[in-house]
Amino acid sequence: MAVKIRLKRLGKIRAPFYRIVVADSRTKRDGRVIEEIGKYHPTENPSFIEVDSDRAQYWLSVGAQPTEQVTALLKLTGDWGKFTGEGSTESKVLAPEAKEVFEADAKKKSVVRPKAEKPAEAPAEEAAEAPAETEAPAEEAAAESTEA
Repeated sequence: MAVKIRLKRLGKIRAPFYRIVVADSRTKRDGRVIEEIGKYHPTENPSFIEVDSDRAQYWLSVGAQPTEQVTALLKLTGDWGKFTGEGSTESKVLAPEAKEVFEADAKKKSVVRPKAEKPAEAPAEEAAEAPAETEAPAEEAAAESTEA
């Protein structure tokens, strides 16, 4: 059985990401696999490459043939140099930069309008004041009648 180390495509139409897999050479590209040994996300900046080095070394040692794309990825991670004894064994994969923390500019005015809760409370206050005014003359009238 011819075993290949190749890419298995996942993701949406214009947003691909890949798994680095070990599979029989006769199976479909996205079909059954023997083992998944890594991940590759080309759309991120810089590209995300993660390979399980021990498993990649094992499969290369037992005769699995990597495709051209996987060979390029293994050269970047340094696994191909470890296997062949030629070239650099250091990983050249760039780590993603830390995202900047967003801080709103305090000098600018907010474009978001506050909720209209204050006008809704105002009629309730007026309604509460109105019965108090109506009661006040009645109380005054009651007070006047007791005085008389």
